[in-house]
Amino acid sequence: MPFSHWIARIRNSGLPAYQLIPELIAEDLQQGRLAPRERLPPLRELAGTLQLNYTTVVRGFAAARERGLIASRPGMGSYVRGSFIGLPLRAGTGAEMTMNMPPEIEDHPAMQALQHSAAEAITAATLHDLMRYQDFGGTAHDRALAAHWLAQWVPEARAERVLVAPGIHAVLLALVSMLVRPGQGLCVESLVYPGMKAIAAQLGTQLQPLAMDEQGLVPEEFEAACKSTPVGALYLCTNLHNPTTATLPMRRREQLADIALRYSVPIIEDDAYGMLPAATPPALADYAGAITYYISGLSKWLGAGVRVAYVLAPTQAAQQRLAGALRATTVMASPFVNAVVSHWLEHGQCDAVLAAVRAECGWRSALMRERLGGLGVRTHPQGFHGWLPLPGGDGNGSSASRIASALRELGVAAVAANAFSTDRQPPEGLRLCLGGGLTRDDCGRALQAVVAALGTSEAGRP
Repeated sequence: MPFSHWIARIRNSGLPAYQLIPELIAEDLQQGRLAPRERLPPLRELAGTLQLNYTTVVRGFAAARERGLIASRPGMGSYVRGSFIGLPLRAGTGAEMTMNMPPEIEDHPAMQALQHSAAEAITAATLHDLMRYQDFGGTAHDRALAAHWLAQWVPEARAERVLVAPGIHAVLLALVSMLVRPGQGLCVESLVYPGMKAIAAQLGTQLQPLAMDEQGLVPEEFEAACKSTPVGALYLCTNLHNPTTATLPMRRREQLADIALRYSVPIIEDDAYGMLPAATPPALADYAGAITYYISGLSKWLGAGVRVAYVLAPTQAAQQRLAGALRATTVMASPFVNAVVSHWLEHGQCDAVLAAVRAECGWRSALMRERLGGLGVRTHPQGFHGWLPLPGGDGNGSSASRIASALRELGVAAVAANAFSTDRQPPEGLRLCLGGGLTRDDCGRALQAVVAALGTSEAGRP
């Protein structure tokens, strides 16, 4: 009988049954007796099986939901969540969590307020207004709110130079197609957002890798490229770099801006993570505003499914040109999503959620340093991913790739350096993500799995 193995544990435990039920669910996940999205029996049925009071089982399931082990939906009952670390993934039921996603703070009051506000935004709108074609770039109201939000990081942001787009990736595709002409190269960091590699491959754009160190892109490399090859644009991630977590120092920003201005090379500043740190150096758009396209979005602090990005163009003419390029590839951003996000911005609710996400990232980053500090992990105090350098390969292929593959089979979001490499000489290293649907308990188990995979069970511990 399913779950009958719980009976002896409950009878012999000193814990109240409602406190033990979450532990039993966690154990069954770890040992493969439960799988992600598996339906759980009705509460009354389970109470009968376990010979428990119905209220006791209800309390136990409530505790399991608080830990993120299970979820409940009307019409579906209760089912196992898929975020547990260490579970064997069954065919068709799991996915490799290789996307860099922010922590989900589902039960935080700020997120609950956000959900109520989303409903208010849709209810207040005229439905047909949200179902018509609209001018690309968002309404004037959307752009004004976006400019006010961006002004926290780029004080000179103005609505007439802002576009609202369906995600940062869409903006990057449009910018590369617009700025980089045939015969020109796109200067990028030697480790870069994999989506940019895909965009370049799709457009037939030649990437020009530039060397990095622990502080980020080396300015002298950029100047050498400008002197020796035709350069269409420079693309870089200035804050909390993906994957290395580096934040480009102010001096290097000044140098890069000076070089770009002298050689008239447009800058694509991808600041997807720039909202997470409590403070960052001035944006490149501050130093070279006449040639910089500054891009921000919601995917790395709120959720990747909120396909909204804001791009600040250097001039109104550049904004109109970019609007045309974006319109050709994406038609427009979703009016439904724009309406909801603008409502959040207008009522100040994004600030509360961002503050909560920063705090959660701080906890996760500290845990990563505690568990993996002895292995040389690099993190940012408000980041949710870390960069873990590894010893070199052993002649049988990349050790990072093998370890990443093994960890992903356990549900640990690990990606090897070759996914980011643009110079065909990737270092041995892993990007580790503690975001997405992982609970705090999951994070601890994920890091234990990393330590075990590296064969250093005591690494990073006092």
